[in-house]
Formats: sequence, structure tokens, C-alpha cells
Amino acid sequence: MRYKDASLTAAERAKDLLSHMTVEEKIGQTVQPFGWKMYSKREDGLIDLDAEFKAAVKSGGIGSLYGTLRADPWTEVTLENGLSPEEGARAINTIQRYTMEQSRLGIPILFGEECSHGHMAIGATVFPVPLLIGSAWNVDLYREMCRVVALETRSQGGAATYSPVLDVVRDPRWGRTEECFGEDPYMIGELATAAVQGLQGERLDSEGSLVATLKHFVGYGSPEGGRNAGPAHMGKRELHEVDLLPFRKGVEAGAMSIMPAYNEIDGVPCTSNEELLQQVLRDEWGFEGFVITDCGAINMLAYGHDVAKDNEEAAAISLKAGIDMEMSGAMFAGHLQDALNNGQIAEADLDKAVLRILEAKFKLGLFDRPYVDPALAARVIGCEEHAQLAREIARQGIILLKNEGAALPLSKGTGKIAVIGPNADHTYNQLGDYTSPQPRERIATLLDGIKAALGEEAEERVLYAPGCRIQGDAREGFASALACAEQADVVVLALGGSSARDFGEGTIDLRTGASVVTDSAWSDMECGEGIDRTGLHLMGVQLELAKEIHRLGKRLIVVYINGRPIVEPWIEENADAILEAWYPGQEGGHALADIIFGDVNPSGRLTISVPKHVGQLPVYYNGKRSRGKRYLEMDSKPRYPFGFGLSYTSFEYSGLAVYPEVIAPDGEAMVTVNVTNTGSVAGTEVVQLYIGDKVSSVTRPAKELKGFARAALEPGETKTVTFKIGSEQLQMLDLQLKPVVEEGEFQIMVGKHSADVVSASLFVQCEE
Repeated sequence: MRYKDASLTAAERAKDLLSHMTVEEKIGQTVQPFGWKMYSKREDGLIDLDAEFKAAVKSGGIGSLYGTLRADPWTEVTLENGLSPEEGARAINTIQRYTMEQSRLGIPILFGEECSHGHMAIGATVFPVPLLIGSAWNVDLYREMCRVVALETRSQGGAATYSPVLDVVRDPRWGRTEECFGEDPYMIGELATAAVQGLQGERLDSEGSLVATLKHFVGYGSPEGGRNAGPAHMGKRELHEVDLLPFRKGVEAGAMSIMPAYNEIDGVPCTSNEELLQQVLRDEWGFEGFVITDCGAINMLAYGHDVAKDNEEAAAISLKAGIDMEMSGAMFAGHLQDALNNGQIAEADLDKAVLRILEAKFKLGLFDRPYVDPALAARVIGCEEHAQLAREIARQGIILLKNEGAALPLSKGTGKIAVIGPNADHTYNQLGDYTSPQPRERIATLLDGIKAALGEEAEERVLYAPGCRIQGDAREGFASALACAEQADVVVLALGGSSARDFGEGTIDLRTGASVVTDSAWSDMECGEGIDRTGLHLMGVQLELAKEIHRLGKRLIVVYINGRPIVEPWIEENADAILEAWYPGQEGGHALADIIFGDVNPSGRLTISVPKHVGQLPVYYNGKRSRGKRYLEMDSKPRYPFGFGLSYTSFEYSGLAVYPEVIAPDGEAMVTVNVTNTGSVAGTEVVQLYIGDKVSSVTRPAKELKGFARAALEPGETKTVTFKIGSEQLQMLDLQLKPVVEEGEFQIMVGKHSADVVSASLFVQCEE
């Protein structure tokens, strides 16, 4: 059996192993059941394997497990019945050892885990959600975070992650907006590259590397009406120029896995779209990894999309289209054998899928090093160094939207501070969806952060009241909130949303702010997967609470903690300062306090346009010049444009130069600009490069982001920022959807955000 020879290549070993496998064993490699159902925890922290799992292993029926260490209300894994980092590693070893020793060929299991903003397991570091990560505009920092996530996950035995999410957001009413980086394909592509590099590392078989899965392929961020998994209405040009671009960048970086989206494009579900999964992904891009479905996606082909008459046909058409593995495994496990017997698929179709999966397992080193070190898991998972990285990412991604009269930063000598609002001290409301249960002491809320920043004085100077909930019309907390505000010199009001699923933590007594355990916990969830909205306003009586507090005449600092943009004109007009924190993760409260008190100068910038009114949607910055003028009631411009964000200092741009000014279609030019800190404190400016094609053979966006850089500047300091422009930045797709750089004038724009730039011209002409 040559597949056991570690000196052979992964492809050679996979091919040899395939030749020894039965059809049942092959089908087993394509299924991924729910891992948390395969065992039960004992009182001593060890596990007992499920009898059904044992039987499946012996018959060759399981090649992968999903979410074996996942903990959340869906899995019903809690802090009490779940596994610690060390216990989790031991459990994975137990499952893997049984599989290696009891299966006929000793094929190891591939453990797939959710890691959108940290491993979704008990004890793992909870980083800010991707929407905040994008707002930091720091590719290197994100790559570092991905290395940490890979280490924490692989040290417990997880070998594949279902991230990064590369969907381009076109309608923020969509509940999964928080899982995305924003609305710009170029930026998402840069972060896709960083994610693959960080997660997969230099070698997949190292102890800190994971298979990265690019999702959701494709068009998932443009659902009809903002409703999850709704049809995506776009032509092939938009599909290739916008939504496919980040995925192509991820594939070019070496991503080993792809997950198709639930939605359909032009009548074809992504799960059965052979054009996308074969022609584009493999034939054009050269993708060599494996494709795994989202949970329940194959079933939707027969019961939802209705392109298959039954589950057997659904399984057959998805496999033939290019699906290699099914998350949940129900359709492949239950119907591929029948599809083979009935001639709907050939064994060669099955072999293609299995070969890709086996090759990935060999590249991961699972055959040669199937077990992990529980001591390493205990040492690295959730360590202080990783917590500090989570804090730094939050610091760089939190955005200052308004700062009237230099309301921020607050002096630590400010008198009494009232910290009010439903998100002032609610741990899960600041973590986002796809988060595991958390011990209270591991999460720093806004209230925690402000108290920690003020030290011993906090007990006398910091007042707290929740005021209200995210949803509902309960106003019994208004009185205590107003009493706190009346006593204070400044009010920090934490409003926004929640993606907190029911973790059984009960609810909050609005009068006292104390946690109350009840038989039926109140759910404030208004964002997250499957939680789509018709509007972007604050829910419940939050706005009413803000207006009541404002009447007291106190300085009002509003902190939004949320998963999608908020549109509240009254807040924007009447708050003295507004901070957008998205869901800032476990260290979010400390990061907010760092900014509120001026220990950190905010440098976050929007990666998603914030409209004035929901009726303006879609309102993304890189629309076509021909998209129309204005509405009767208002113009079509956003309240806050893409790239926007304020600082405690000011920056000026000068000396924009492009050289040479004329290049060939395959030539290169350099763009330089001087950026000066004209204020009195140090700060970091996010310098943004946009390009517009003045005249083109097909319509083009007025401007597109093509570069960005963070420039840290001391007061009075000037730095020259340089960008390189070549064919990749200038090209478009011609009428045959082939990349081409056309002759003519290009507008080169550099500035603070998409609506505040200085510009120059670059000319492209063919050499005579």
C-alpha cells in the first residue's frame, strides 16, 4: 500500500489509496456529519464515542466531521457540558485514534470548524467580526490574526475552517453583513489573500495551519430584498468584475477549499452550477482543492430551488457539477449509492471528488501526524497575547463618525460619567454571530473598559443603567437611566443591535441593570445569519431613550455596537460624538475606552457606505456613472461615504504626482502624494487610491479602490505615500469578458475617503 509511504507526493499517495477503496468507502469520504453528535462527555472530561459513529467508521462511512468542537445554542454545547481547550484536543485524538485503528484503510478524519472571527469553541479568542476587521484597513494585522486563529484551531485538531467570507455586500439589511469585510471587491480580495496566507501558512502540514475555505461562492452578498439566500440578480459582467474578484484572488493565493452559496444566479443554483464550479473555478483559475457545500444546500436543489425531482437527483447533479463534499452529509450518504446504481452518476464522477479530498488530507499531514498535543492547546488557546491582538484590531477598526466641538476624547479627569444603554454591559451583544459561550470574566464590555481605564476612581465616578433593551417597548428602565444621566457630566450611550443567540443567560433587570435568570430568556437578536430586516433604524425604544437623555443638556457620546449600518438622522444631528464599533469582540470594551479617553487616536474607516435613508439602497460607492441622479425627497449620496472616518487630528494632502504620465497598456506608473499631520496629536491616516476610466468601451464605475496604506504621523510630520499602478489596476473586461487595458485617460484619485480626493491624470497609449 504505497499511500503509506511519506516520501511520495500527496497526489501519488491519494491516487494509490483510491485504488484500494470500495464504493462505500469512497462515498464515506464525501460526507461530513455533525461532529458534536458523535460523542458524549463524561464527568472526568473524557468522551465516549457514539455507537452509530463506531459502526459508520468500521464500514468506511465517515471521512470528515463538522463542528466537532463547535459550541452554541444550536449544538446545545455550553460552558457546563462542553470541552475545555485541553479536553477538546484529547477528544479529537480519541475520535481520530478510533478511526485510524478501526477503519479498514486507516484514513484519518478531516475535522472542519467555524472560525469566522475566532475558533467557535469554548476558550478560544473572540476577535472582532469581519466588518470591523475590514474597517481597520490593515492587511498585515489581519494576516497575523489568521495565523493565531489557525494555531488555536489546529492545536485542538481542527484542520479546515469555513472562512474567510468574501461576499460583497450590496444590501446591508442582510443579516450576514457583519460576517463580511464590506462593499469593495478590491479590498476584499486583498484580505482574501491575507486570510489564505495566514490560515494555511507556508505548509499545510504544520501544527498551526488550516485549510482555508472561501465562501460563499458566489453573489451571496446581493440577495433580492436583502433576504438571506435570495436570488442574486446580476449579469455576467458584474459577476466577474465584482463578486468573483475576491474569490479569484483567494484561489491565486492557494486556497484549498471553496464553499458555494445557497443562492441562485440567473436561474442556476450555485450548488449545481457547473459553469462556476468547473469552467471558471477549475478550468480558468486552476483551482486544485475541494468544494464543500453549505449545510443543507443539496437538499435545497429538490426542495427550494426545485431543479431536481428528488434527493437522489439533487445529489447526482451537485456531484457532477463539481461538489466534492457535503456538509451534514445526509444527501450524499443517503443517495449517492442509488444514483450510481441508477446511472445518474458514474464511479469516475465519484473518484474525482474523493481524489481531491484525499489529496488535501495528505497535504495536511493527517496520515503521518494524525494526533495533536493537548498541552499545546491548553497553552496557546485564549492566551493573553492573543487577547491583546484582539484589542489592537478593535482599536484600529473602530470608527469615529462625528466629533462636534471636540467632544472626544474625554479627559480622565472628567467628573462623573454615565454609561447607559442596552449595549453598555451586555457581553454577547458585542461579540457577533458565530460565537461560542463565554465566561463573563473573559469579556470586557464598554462599562468594563471605562471602569478599568479610570481605576479606583471608577466606583464613585461611573454610573450605569441599561435604560432599555434592543427590542421591545419596555420603558421601566428610563427612570434609572435618566437619574444616572442627571448626575453625570457626560453621557456615553451604547445603542445598536444584537447578534446574540439564546445562550440561556436570562435577561437584564432594566431598573437595576442586574442579570436575571428566567425560564424564558429575552432574545434581542436583530442581526446575524437568517435575521434580515426591512429597515436600518434602531429597534425598540432606543431612539426614545436617546431623546429623553438629550433633553438633560449633557454632553452625549453615542457608541454604536452592531452588525450592520444604522440610519438614525436624529442621532446624527444631535449627538456630540458618534463611534461605530461594529461587534468589537472580547476586548472591545477596552478598545473603546482607549479611544474614548484618547490613549488611542481612532483610525478606522468605513468599508460600507451608510445611507441617509433605507430607500436609497443600494448605495455602494463604486456605482456606474449612469446610475441616475437624485430622488424627489433627497439626493442619492450616502450619509457617510465609503472610506470615511474621523481622527483627533487633521491631515492634508499635497503634491500628488503620477510618473510617467503616459504608459503603454502593459506599463507601470508610480503615484506619490504627501500627507501631513496638521493637528496637535499623533494619528494614523488611511490613504486611499481610487482610479476612474474616463472613456471606456463598456460602462465603468466612476471610481474604484485600487490601493490603500496606513500612514502613522506625528504632529507636523509629512510622509510621502507611494502606490504602483499597472495593468491589474487599470484593466477592465471587454465584450468577451477578457481582461484588457484600453487606451485613453485615467483619473488617479488619492484622498481621505471616496468623496474627498485630490486627482491627476494618467494616459495609456500604444507604442507606435
